[in-house]
Amino acid sequence: MKRFALLGLPNTGKSTLFNRLTGMSQRVGNWPGLTVDLISSRLLLGGRMVELIDLPGVNDLTGYSDDEAVVRDVLLASAFDGAVLVLNACQLDRQLPLALQVIASGLRCLIVLNMADEARLLGVSVDAGALAAKLGAPVVLVSAKRMEGWPRLNAALNQLAGFEGSAVRAGLERVPESRQAIDQARAALDGCWRLPPVLPTLLTEKVDRWLLHPWLGLPLFFVFMALLFNLTYQIGTPLQDGVGGWLDWIKDQALTPALSALPAMLQSLLLDGVWQGVATVLTFAPILFVFFVLMAMVEDSGYLARAAFLTDAMMARLGLDGRGFVMQLMGFGCNVPAILGTRVMRERRQRLLTMLVIPFSLCSARLQVVVFFAGILFSKSQAPWVVSVLYLLTFVVAVFTAWVFKRRYRGDEAFLLEVPPYRLPGARHMLTRAAGEVSAFLRLASTFILAGVVMVWLLTHIPAGHGQTLAYALGEALSPVLDPIGIRAELAVALLFGFIAKEILLGSLAVIYGVSESGLGGVLAHQLDWASVMSFLIFTLVYVPCLSTVAAMHRESKSWRFAAMSVAWSVLLAWLLSFAFYQGVHLAR
Repeated sequence: MKRFALLGLPNTGKSTLFNRLTGMSQRVGNWPGLTVDLISSRLLLGGRMVELIDLPGVNDLTGYSDDEAVVRDVLLASAFDGAVLVLNACQLDRQLPLALQVIASGLRCLIVLNMADEARLLGVSVDAGALAAKLGAPVVLVSAKRMEGWPRLNAALNQLAGFEGSAVRAGLERVPESRQAIDQARAALDGCWRLPPVLPTLLTEKVDRWLLHPWLGLPLFFVFMALLFNLTYQIGTPLQDGVGGWLDWIKDQALTPALSALPAMLQSLLLDGVWQGVATVLTFAPILFVFFVLMAMVEDSGYLARAAFLTDAMMARLGLDGRGFVMQLMGFGCNVPAILGTRVMRERRQRLLTMLVIPFSLCSARLQVVVFFAGILFSKSQAPWVVSVLYLLTFVVAVFTAWVFKRRYRGDEAFLLEVPPYRLPGARHMLTRAAGEVSAFLRLASTFILAGVVMVWLLTHIPAGHGQTLAYALGEALSPVLDPIGIRAELAVALLFGFIAKEILLGSLAVIYGVSESGLGGVLAHQLDWASVMSFLIFTLVYVPCLSTVAAMHRESKSWRFAAMSVAWSVLLAWLLSFAFYQGVHLAR
């Protein structure tokens, strides 16, 4: 089977092209000989099966960032039958040097000039045939978003796949340095690529007068995020109620009669343990789906890059830069890929400081806990604002953490950010991406849920003497620490399992209280006051996100000491914040 490398600069639409070609039928695997996870997919080209490997975005094959090192290591470690290089047709003066480096490495190369629709809108003209003649490599002009030029692209890919030569390793020693490649690119573009004398004023510039305003930009961003949470609730809650009712019907009408012949203890394990834990997590799939659709809209429209630009000055005072803010926003999907994304930072100290603040992002697993408790304590009109306040709290805690540790981990790396034009996200892409995020969340959850809820069931059913269960005894042992912050024994056990994965937390509560998902809210609302619940939510937001995040932090920092310090700091900070809130509320009464 032939193997192609998919290369390109960041923000060129490389991932969009990959998804269009493969239909999102991708898999993530550890690259042989390297501790790097890469996305790949198999597709039929020219009658041959080809594996397309999506490599990290790079600016320069001779650069010094970790992503650039990863690409170099992959190209050196394995032979490729070809390289598909994606460039932005509007920015060839800056991006063509990478193409010259790839061609010089000896790899057979197909150059894909993406965003043809945007080039046409800006009045940029490209003579793909003349450029191909100068470069000695095929060049096709496409729009991956609109699938323009797709027949030409497929023909070029089939031709590349039909080449009968053997696979080769990149000869990176032949790659020209960046400055030399820039000079060669200017000569190649002469007569092949033309910019208009004056670029037209686009809607992007008019909108940015408000959204990038020095004073209004950041408040508007937080207003938009608050509206995002409101929409998540308004659309997702009815869907959540429908899924919950459907799961209850399955339990009452199908599972309970089917398991009636089993011993009572086994019935309790399967229904009150496994089913209730899994069902509780499944009911949050609709809300997470809506959230990820809206977040995909924010990111794909180009607004996320502007959020990084707006926060760069503030982040610089904390020893970070706008990339740190983007990574923190990425952590709202999952902290693990956000931590892996810090590889784009060259300086180790800056990477460590960024990794230290990312775990405070409200990831999707913690989001379901916040949404659940906000929904049982507050009205539908109040709940979105409660979530928004807790969302803002994560930023405050991250900023405070960066301020505390900035002297120890302060970096001096320059930060360059390309702010793309606003783009209208495709509905199919947003829905597919959200479905993929929810699917990945459920797959991750399923690896922990079964073991987690079974362990919780055992703790709540195995006696520990004096009429107590192991769960109650464990909660009582922690009471000197958790009583001052209003967290009861039952919630303490859930927090312990939440360290493994926050996906288990609500499922474990359903098992602990022995109720269905639909009945869990009523039980908790009856037994807990709002101050205890808010203290619990604050602690859940701030303390250790999950075991996978800790493992990712160790992997990227290559230091268990750093990972342990991060865990200790987050637990201490969570306790202090919960203590201040809970005791403050009681003093104010």
